Amino acid sequence: MSEKSKSAFAIVRFNRRTYVSGGVVAVVSGRTAAEKRLHEFESGQSEDDKFAGWRYFLEESDLAPGLDAEQATRLRQARLDRLDSDA
Repeated sequence: MSEKSKSAFAIVRFNRRTYVSGGVVAVVSGRTAAEKRLHEFESGQSEDDKFAGWRYFLEESDLAPGLDAEQATRLRQARLDRLDSDA
């Protein structure tokens, strides 16, 4: 089994027009499962939501698969803030 298939991936919502983050919507184990879940989010998205600029992307993560979306968002943001302050 490849290393990527064992990795956890965060599915992150963001606005491509305003660069605003909508936070983590799910943390999934394995690239294939994450890509499938990403497609589910995208296909369930309303046209108004898409027109407003909201999109999703995968990010390899060390967060635990199945972690609550709000908690995952807080942990991810804290990590990004630490990286910014170290730079």
